[in-house]
Amino acid sequence: MRRLKPKPIRNKLDLSDRAQVRLLKKRLRLSEGELSEIVIRVGNSISAINKQAAFQRASRIPEPSRVPLAAVVASVARNPPA
Repeated sequence: MRRLKPKPIRNKLDLSDRAQVRLLKKRLRLSEGELSEIVIRVGNSISAINKQAAFQRASRIPEPSRVPLAAVVASVARNPPA
């Protein structure tokens, strides 16, 4: 008798399935450590992992851009480059 292959649960991440982990890491732009940390924190629900990854990206404070000193800006304004 032929047995049916068990169908995977579509909304859960199977950490033993390397292809599924690789695709989710690529889609969410996460490293292996970040993904495992999120799974430990929120569980293996793909929607919960997606929400937590979006929250982490939104909560990162961007590095301030390098703003030139006022004296440099003033000297460039007085003497425009030729």
